[in-house]
Amino acid sequence: MARSGKTRLVADRRKAAPAKSAAAKPARRKRKPPARRGLVYWLLWPVRLVLRLGWAVGWRSAVVVLALLALATMFNYARIPDMATLADGRARGSVTLQDRSGETFAWRGDNFGGLITTDSISPYLRDAVVASEDKRFYGHLGVSPRGIAGAMRTNIAAGRSPLSGAGGSTITQQVAKLLCLGNDYDPSSGMTEAEFEADCRAGSVWRKLKEIPYALALEAKFTKDEILSIYLNRAYLGAGARGFAAASQRYFGKSVARLEPAEAAMLSGLLPAPSYYAPTNDLQRARDRAATVLRLMHEQGLLTTAEYTRALENPADLSPAARQDTGGYFADWVMSDAPDFLTSETTEDVIVRTTLDKDIQRAAEEALEYVFDEKVREGSEAQAAIVVMSADGAVRAMVGGRNTRGGGQFNRAVQAVRQTGSSFKPFVYAAALDLGWSWDSVIFDGPLAIDVPGSGTYSPDNYSNRFYGEVTLTQALAQSMNTAAVRLSENVGRDVVRNVAADFGIESDLAQGPALALGVSESTLLEMTGAFAGILNGGTSVTPYGLNSLSLRDETGALLDHEGGLGERVIQEAAARQLVYMMSRVVEEGTGQRAKLPDGRPAAGKTGTTQAARDAWFIGFTGDYVAGVWMGYDDNTPLTGVTGGGLPAEIWRETMLRVHQGLPIKPLPMIDPGPQTRRAPQVAQPQQQRRTPRRQPDIAERILMDVLGGIFGRN
Repeated sequence: MARSGKTRLVADRRKAAPAKSAAAKPARRKRKPPARRGLVYWLLWPVRLVLRLGWAVGWRSAVVVLALLALATMFNYARIPDMATLADGRARGSVTLQDRSGETFAWRGDNFGGLITTDSISPYLRDAVVASEDKRFYGHLGVSPRGIAGAMRTNIAAGRSPLSGAGGSTITQQVAKLLCLGNDYDPSSGMTEAEFEADCRAGSVWRKLKEIPYALALEAKFTKDEILSIYLNRAYLGAGARGFAAASQRYFGKSVARLEPAEAAMLSGLLPAPSYYAPTNDLQRARDRAATVLRLMHEQGLLTTAEYTRALENPADLSPAARQDTGGYFADWVMSDAPDFLTSETTEDVIVRTTLDKDIQRAAEEALEYVFDEKVREGSEAQAAIVVMSADGAVRAMVGGRNTRGGGQFNRAVQAVRQTGSSFKPFVYAAALDLGWSWDSVIFDGPLAIDVPGSGTYSPDNYSNRFYGEVTLTQALAQSMNTAAVRLSENVGRDVVRNVAADFGIESDLAQGPALALGVSESTLLEMTGAFAGILNGGTSVTPYGLNSLSLRDETGALLDHEGGLGERVIQEAAARQLVYMMSRVVEEGTGQRAKLPDGRPAAGKTGTTQAARDAWFIGFTGDYVAGVWMGYDDNTPLTGVTGGGLPAEIWRETMLRVHQGLPIKPLPMIDPGPQTRRAPQVAQPQQQRRTPRRQPDIAERILMDVLGGIFGRN
């Protein structure tokens, strides 16, 4: 019903839209059915899984390895000392042996020529080392992956395992080896220095892995030139030379700064195998190796074509001292005779001035070689030794065997203890002459039977199987009559003969029985030659010596001096002069005639041949020198057709011919028997006891004796 005539407005009723739910989601699309996997997928699926796992493990492992490598590098960096400390890492010093003129003839120990740097050496040497050892040295960080890969290919091509043989080591890695990764040699470790160094250079995988952080530490610590300098100072180059400075002096006798291309190439060529390529062992092999290094230098542009050609046409040659390679036996003897702490065990560089005369040494070596080449059957294993000395015991030459090159060999002159045979007889006659017998006294040479308690009857025979009756002492010695020597020894007294021999320097135990007179006792060639020197010098004993002085390098004062080898008087000078005359008859008309020297040069000596000719001796002297020769087999095999008056006398003669070349003739210190009157036979002369050799009292003793003589009324 309408009110007040107005129409009520009412909005059209609309249908409400449905409210959206807060959780309403868009309508899902219909999922397609999964695609069907093919066969290839399932075949590659394991590979993809492995790759994904490998990548996940690999990058994590790489991070760990790099972290460990960095830590190891920092650890090594902290413990590497400065360059000067690393340059000379020898565990022992060196011994340089000089002859009587001051010229070097031998080296022992590890020689070090002083600290060198790349700025102080010949540029050819620097280039030669880099060209032959590590041509990428200045471009890598201490380790060369390309070099390692190339070395592995080389090893595989040679039929070896990839990590055996060539190692592709850079110069920095080689320095790491030389430094033994920072470990110093400890003598108390039970290893020798050579064994220690071999262990440091072992090519195991673990060793090569440890080299890497050490090489990186070296690269971080030093410049390239400093690393190369350490290498040049530490490398062993054969013949006892440690470092290129010592090697340059050892082989070429010149400063390392003056090396020419051929010389630098030869030294660099020693690095792979110092002993094998050492020019003192095989000069041609060293030159062939040097030619290879020169070719590498030329290919890498480090040598011009002209320099390369000139170096090939003029190969390096050894210095006279290095070329000579003489006196090895003598050097070994001096080293063994001097104090160990100053020679074989020294930590300093020592200079030893010796008595060696290189001309005499060469003469002895050449004489031995000549006789064996010309007069000994080819293939013979017989050996011989020679000693030459002055009358005061100064040894001028020593040959310890037929192999005269190098050292460390068995030295038959000082180490072989052998029976002396008739070369012992002069001591029997010396004892008799000192007791009043004379050169023309008569002794009976005939059958002799001596009862030796516990051994029965001793009856010596002569070598000629005949007896000579009454003969003078001179005749008996000249013809080396055995029964006469034994009869004289028994008459004088064996103890007297033993005393004379011992006082002259025969230190070996001497026989107690009557065979003493025939040289059944043993001695060395050096002892026997020294004893004969005592006869030459007038009856005064000598001690053979080879060392004159010993000092440290670069210091003027001597640590050790040797003034001479003369000792105390053994027999009277008059007796010695008679004995020298008697021994001269051995050479002139007796068993030693093959030792006679030309041009009227007088000589005296004595032959000696032991039982079954196992040893043959000739020892004698001129007015200048004494020389002894021994010949025999090392295993005591009897010699065939050799006596002391044969090959040993000829070796002695050849030696003395060369030794005396150019020397004026010097007379022997002996009597002139012309005006002397023959004395009555002294066959039945009663035995006398030899007095102890008299030592001349010094001034204080004479004053004391005069005072006591005045007190007691004695003169």
